[in-house]
Amino acid sequence: MTTNAGPTTHVLDNPAWASLSGAHAAFAERAAPHEAGPSSSRAARYPSDISPFAALADPADPDSWADLRRLVGDGGTAALAGVLTPPDGWETLGSVPGVQLVDTSLRAEPAPEAVRLGPRDVPEILGLIELTKPGPFLPRTVELGTYLGIRHRGRLIAMAGERLRPPGWTEISAVCTHPDHQGRGLATRLVRAVAAGIRERGDVPFLHTAAGNTTAIRLYESIGFTLRRRPSFTAVRAPGNTAANFS
Repeated sequence: MTTNAGPTTHVLDNPAWASLSGAHAAFAERAAPHEAGPSSSRAARYPSDISPFAALADPADPDSWADLRRLVGDGGTAALAGVLTPPDGWETLGSVPGVQLVDTSLRAEPAPEAVRLGPRDVPEILGLIELTKPGPFLPRTVELGTYLGIRHRGRLIAMAGERLRPPGWTEISAVCTHPDHQGRGLATRLVRAVAAGIRERGDVPFLHTAAGNTTAIRLYESIGFTLRRRPSFTAVRAPGNTAANFS
């Protein structure tokens, strides 16, 4: 299978672009049409209430950066994965070292106690995310894939779900457990259950976490994930004056 993921050696080297160009194309925001047409844009992003991430077809390509600037506007910001140094004129606002792990021997299996989460669960999901801080989760993130949760006496205490979907792969994300219920293996059961659904459609699970989250990394490696690469997650600001956008 081919994918418009730029000249990288593996689709997981640029998973956000591969997702926005494929399974998540319906969510992709691109710059206004120009002479070559909107489909030629080499930059895209998720809507701001779904995910903070933008993506470049090729971080080494000046045209990709030019399209990203057109997309975010002069002085606009974007969150990118795998980009360490933006071109001249772009400002780096911050960078977080991360790790990417892939399923090599995970035992995937359903969790009978898990329930499917949807839009009506979002207020409770956001409360759990705010308490545990597993990473970005926004009001419509739940639309990206299947999210499962475990409840105790009616209250959501653990969750995990699907985010990026490059061809042949699905990212497991938002893995978290309420502090009062940690140490019971809830996160592991949910990861295995989400992975079971991913495997059923023929995809391979993978995930990201911060490089400093050594506890989570050890857990993921102990249940069958293997470190593949160490991407950075970087926020950048486009050249130009934001005030010009409102003149």
